[in-house]
Amino acid sequence: MTAPRSFRAIGILLLLWNLMGVAAFIMQYGADLGQLAKTDPYSARIFASMPGWAWTAYAVAVGAGTLGAILLLLRKAAAAPLFLLSILAVVVQFGYSFIHTDLLAVKGPTAAIFPAIILIIALFQWRYARNLIAKAVLR
Repeated sequence: MTAPRSFRAIGILLLLWNLMGVAAFIMQYGADLGQLAKTDPYSARIFASMPGWAWTAYAVAVGAGTLGAILLLLRKAAAAPLFLLSILAVVVQFGYSFIHTDLLAVKGPTAAIFPAIILIIALFQWRYARNLIAKAVLR
C-alpha cells in the first residue's frame, strides 16, 4: 500500500526528535559536573549519583527510538518493536528519576512536564508504526 502523504514529514520529524534525544544523552552523560555544579548543583548531584542501569535505560530509550525512526522511514515493520522498547526504557529511566530521587520535591511538579511530553511522543511513535503495519505500509 502507498504511504499517506504525511508519512515522510512525520518520519523525518520523529527522526529529528530522536536525534535530539541522542544529543541530550551525550551532553548529559559527558557533562563536566564541576562546571554544572556552579550553575545547577542539584542536576550535577543527580547526574553524579545516577546508577549505570538508569544511564543504560536512557541510552536504550534514545537509541531504540532513533533506530525505530530510521526503520520507519525505510518502511520496515521492525520500527514498531523498537518504539515499544524505547517506551519501556523511557518508563524505567523516568521511573528512577521520580521514584529514587527528590526531583519533584526540589524542582516542583513542573519537572514532570517534559518527561510526560517525551512519553507521549514515544507512545505516538509506537502507535503510528503499528497503524502503518496494519495498513501494510510497513513490512
